[in-house]
Amino acid sequence: QLQASGGGLVQPGGSLRLSCVVSGFSLQYYSIGWFRQAPGKEREGVSCIYGKDGSAIYVESESRKGRFTISADNAKNTVFLQIDHLKPEDTAVYYCATDLLDSCSTIMTKKGVVRHPDWWGKGTQVTVSS
Repeated sequence: QLQASGGGLVQPGGSLRLSCVVSGFSLQYYSIGWFRQAPGKEREGVSCIYGKDGSAIYVESESRKGRFTISADNAKNTVFLQIDHLKPEDTAVYYCATDLLDSCSTIMTKKGVVRHPDWWGKGTQVTVSS
């Protein structure tokens, strides 16, 4: 099971740290991806991390460049997504998901989503507005 939280209403330029708490399996053996879906748009991949070694993939995006940081705390079985310098276009529902595999490359590459994972958490809404 995955549970995302940490969203909210934030002014442009602000920051948020989203959390994805996983249960029922140990994060250190699997990869977890963050996705987001903005109103009227398709769900897109943002980033993915492999719990065992912390290796991460970021889907390339000029808009997101340098502002998103993924991390994992295996002791807490939690994956984080830090978002800085928030922009209105970051407004979306953010989801964490997994295929219970040990590689992010089955989910996404820096070029985009490879396939949507089988297990999804309930999303958390991020709204960036003044």
